[in-house]
Amino acid sequence: MTTVTANLNAIGIAPILTVNDLDASTKFYEKLGFTIEERYEQLGKLNGLRMVAGQARVNLTQDDFAKGRDRQKGVGMRFFLPVDQDIDELAAAVKATGLAVDGPKDVHWGRTFMLTDPDGFNITVARVQNGRM
Repeated sequence: MTTVTANLNAIGIAPILTVNDLDASTKFYEKLGFTIEERYEQLGKLNGLRMVAGQARVNLTQDDFAKGRDRQKGVGMRFFLPVDQDIDELAAAVKATGLAVDGPKDVHWGRTFMLTDPDGFNITVARVQNGRM
């Protein structure tokens, strides 16, 4: 059997997260270091936004909750944010904003800290050895 593959050459990835409280999620990502890059409004109502930190992007949106406001989110996935910064200094700065941070700590592939956003999406921020993921 021959496997056919495409020649994807992505220049980034920008997941779209459905969140319960757009304002609370926006504040969380701002404390982490993201800024608002673009707002999505319809008929004068904010429906979502795209946030950016370095080359990382995340879209936050709210739906009509037809599938239920309290449905489980973030199961089976984790955002991995590699950085070229001092992890200890960055973790201390994030903690100073009031966010709950697990770490920093050494792992076999680098130094890392973790946190969870208001909807349960897990995030790992890491400085990897030799600058490689």
